[in-house]
Amino acid sequence: MSDNDVMIEARGLSKYYGQFVAVSDLSFSVKRGEVVAFLGPNGAGKSTTMKLLTGYLAPSEGEARICGHDIATERLEVANRIGYLPENGPLYLDMTPRSLLRFLGSARGLKGEHLDERIDAVVGLCDLGSVINKPIGKLSRGYRQRVGMAHTLLHEPDVIIMDEPTAGLDPNQIMEVRETIRKLGENKTILLSTHILQEVEQMCTRVLLIHEGKLVFDGKPEEMRGDKSLDERFCELTTAGV
Repeated sequence: MSDNDVMIEARGLSKYYGQFVAVSDLSFSVKRGEVVAFLGPNGAGKSTTMKLLTGYLAPSEGEARICGHDIATERLEVANRIGYLPENGPLYLDMTPRSLLRFLGSARGLKGEHLDERIDAVVGLCDLGSVINKPIGKLSRGYRQRVGMAHTLLHEPDVIIMDEPTAGLDPNQIMEVRETIRKLGENKTILLSTHILQEVEQMCTRVLLIHEGKLVFDGKPEEMRGDKSLDERFCELTTAGV
């Protein structure tokens, strides 16, 4: 793997809140074209790590890079190359998907025909055509999640980070979001957290598992599973004393 293939890199990443250690000395890299599941029990440090990788939080120690750019010193370069979908990300409920995408695209400097083309592209990818002019506040949770994905993709980021993208969705909505993620994985680098281990085997090429802020597994889903189920191995790897 050459340096040009590394799209996400964490080096000794740690985050402390007083005496509490949220993330401890995390080091890993994600290369171009990988769809990586970021797993761990509640409180393991997943959301904190994602916020460190996207620049929403500053690390206590270590550094992170996106497409070779240091998050601490090259924020604008990183912002242009990364899309971040937090769990339950905020949306302007009185706006329509079209007006929201136009507003956010303009804020990112997209203009004219290029902005129109990008809106059309993400509306098609996220299947928002039937609700594009309806107030977001009137949409189902599944459609709101798709709106969030659309504005995450609007500026054509190389790296996409998603925190629980299917949380709270019904089975039909989960299938739709999974299919969108599979499409994105054809030409994007994706890091996503999930509690649904079935999604890992269906969508992801690799697993990063953390427990109590530390990396305890890095490998393919089938390597993590072995001769057991992913659920069993998850429990083994995140049980105290392992």
